[in-house]
Amino acid sequence: MKSIGIVKIIVEDYINMTVCEHLKEAKDLQPARHECEDCIKTGDRWVHLRICLTCGHVGCCDSSKNRHATKHAHATHHEVVRSIEAGEEWGWCYADETMYDLSRGVAHAKIID
Repeated sequence: MKSIGIVKIIVEDYINMTVCEHLKEAKDLQPARHECEDCIKTGDRWVHLRICLTCGHVGCCDSSKNRHATKHAHATHHEVVRSIEAGEEWGWCYADETMYDLSRGVAHAKIID
């Protein structure tokens, strides 16, 4: 019986290693609006949008002039974002520089190699 417990611990440790620690703070959030909140304030344009999966802040991508999603992550330490572009179901952890398939939600995130 003890060996079953050891195997269970090993399997749980492996599962925990396949996703970063920051995903534990992430939630499946939907944007209230499909716009970069910070670009609207400054009158700027954006290329693509990302949503913070900790607080729901929507910011522009790194291809955009202002890179508001990245700035938000660095300022708040909210490390995980998801693309909110049509047809895209991936997320990104800034701290671990890891991309995830979020097509089944945060609880079922899988690393994209």
